[in-house]
Amino acid sequence: MPADTYEVTPSTRDHTRAMPALFTGAAMINAAISGASAVATIVAADRLGAGWGGLPNVAAISGTGLGALMVTAVMGRRGRRAGLVVGYLCATAGAALAVFAVAHNDVAGLSLGMLCIGLGNAAAGLSRYVAAELYPPRRRGFAIGVLTWAGTVGAVGGPLLLGPAAAAATRLGGAAALGPLVLAALAAGVAVLAATAAPATVVEHGGPAAKVRPLLAMPTVRSAFAVMATAQLVMIAVMTAAPLDMHLHGHGLGEVGAVLSAHTLGMFALSPLTGRLVDRVGTRPVMLGGLLTLSLAAVLTAANTHTQPRAVALLLLGYGWNLCFIGGSTQLTQNLPQSQCVQVEGAVDSGIWSIAAIAGLGSTAILATGGYPALAGLAILAVIPSALLVSRTATTSS
Repeated sequence: MPADTYEVTPSTRDHTRAMPALFTGAAMINAAISGASAVATIVAADRLGAGWGGLPNVAAISGTGLGALMVTAVMGRRGRRAGLVVGYLCATAGAALAVFAVAHNDVAGLSLGMLCIGLGNAAAGLSRYVAAELYPPRRRGFAIGVLTWAGTVGAVGGPLLLGPAAAAATRLGGAAALGPLVLAALAAGVAVLAATAAPATVVEHGGPAAKVRPLLAMPTVRSAFAVMATAQLVMIAVMTAAPLDMHLHGHGLGEVGAVLSAHTLGMFALSPLTGRLVDRVGTRPVMLGGLLTLSLAAVLTAANTHTQPRAVALLLLGYGWNLCFIGGSTQLTQNLPQSQCVQVEGAVDSGIWSIAAIAGLGSTAILATGGYPALAGLAILAVIPSALLVSRTATTSS
């Protein structure tokens, strides 16, 4: 589409060619981590037992949190493009390590490889801020929405290629699990090439390091972080417990897969629409709408265990997260000087992924002790403080 369709200013119009490169990089890393995560879980469960099947994915989440700090440190010294390239190179090396580890029945090596892929996942997440800088403040919601939508391509495309990749590996005489991991390494390699193709004038503008703590204390930054962290906590906790709860109620894997597909659709598919909504009405109404949607989704998820109602509930859960994520991300870009935003973005993303790791570990424990009603109740309680904080915080975009 023509650049002026999105009201790009003359100073940025020449740089919109970077969007395809940023989009490709994010989509490829999402494909790599979604495919590798599925295989890593199965491999770890086969080697160590079902109770340890989540170990590689916990490593990937931890790597994403660590990577947010590492990548932003590189961006602050060497520029945006350098940070993306380093992160994607780590993902490529991690996927290659995972291939080697699976070939040698080494779960520890596989987990280390997944941690490195998580470093690349952090870079893919931070690329949304690089995209936002291509546009003036009134159009940044749309830019962040487009980069978030790249997750749809990866999250859907990666799993769809698991079967063909596994079959190809088997035909070549290797273990089936090797195929998807090799594919993940190739996808991450494409992301590296895409990042190097981004124009240097857009992505490379590293500035002096800023002190993060005073910036995080700014009301608009604090409310954006609170909303995104709450959304991540509620989404991960409710979504992680859903397959186990459905299994305990006698649902098969096909029904579980359909419900999770609806959830993924809610998370990513409407991202450009959410971005336009942010640009039109402001960040605060969108974030409050997201928190309300998350609360409603938690109640609906606990109220009915049948497949169709549960699918609707998790679709709403995904879209509530989407509203909070894009609204909060846009608020950060609109309320921080460009020279100071890199460190804050990394600190915020690192905190969000750390919370995701805690939520993933704790959700099934809460489900086992109090059931889904207890999980839904805690989710709603978590939403209330963030909603009050956003309501009391003035933003430049509301």
